[in-house]
Amino acid sequence: MMKTLAHALIALTIFFALPAVSLAAQADWPKQLNLGLIPTESSDNITDRFANLAKYLEKKLGLAIKLQVATDYAGVITAMQFKHIDVAYYGPKSYVEAADRAGAEALAMEVAEDGSKGYKGVIITKKGSPITTMETAKGKVWAFTDPNSTSGTLVPTVYFVKTLKIDPEKYFSKVIYSGSHEASILSVKGGKVDLASTNDLDLARGNGKSWDTEKDFHILWTSELIPGSPMACRKDLPDSLKKALKEAFLSYNDQEGLKKLKLKGYAAADDKAYDPIREQIEVKKQLAKK
Repeated sequence: MMKTLAHALIALTIFFALPAVSLAAQADWPKQLNLGLIPTESSDNITDRFANLAKYLEKKLGLAIKLQVATDYAGVITAMQFKHIDVAYYGPKSYVEAADRAGAEALAMEVAEDGSKGYKGVIITKKGSPITTMETAKGKVWAFTDPNSTSGTLVPTVYFVKTLKIDPEKYFSKVIYSGSHEASILSVKGGKVDLASTNDLDLARGNGKSWDTEKDFHILWTSELIPGSPMACRKDLPDSLKKALKEAFLSYNDQEGLKKLKLKGYAAADDKAYDPIREQIEVKKQLAKK
């Protein structure tokens, strides 16, 4: 009888201790996580695109999630640097910058609908344009996206200087920075610029809504695969929260939400996955010195 009572008391002690352990692991978590988004498109569009994911994270983590869209890529990096945001959707290059300046830590990367762990940069012109090659693009109006964009600036710049041996500032009659992939694509469609750099993922995201990729554009050039854009957090967040965040991204399988994002899902990622981008940044720096 005494042994049975003792066993029962031990079982009860363990039962009540388990929630306490769980609560202790979450005691240092903030009540709200601010999730920053680089402005690949208009604030309304990108907020709508990530709304389902935000709701999923709230349910999975038991925390409020607030989406914040900066006016440019640098704004998201700076916001993390000064702890105004806790988690962020970066492009590969902006992540590298954020890792250096803001202590960003990669958690997961986007997986394309075809299963690729990345995306490809493209150069587009308007369908029917006389520009059919990069040779015939000389003297035309060109649009980059944002200085911290990977496919919108870094990758095409390295291609221009290293492969084509041209200086875009001299080769084109005018070079602008549109501010976002959506703006660049719409500028080509509307005839405001002759050609622009963007990527296949952002083309797909606006296809059927803001443009018809097949009917509106001609693709002049496609890059090699670029590592998928990461979801990253501040390194100084509690380890238990970082682990929970990573698990939440990897388990996200809401089909409606993934359809909006034009993704198959998220895969595990770490800082080393973006070393190829660091190499491209270094190449660009070395080319600029010549």
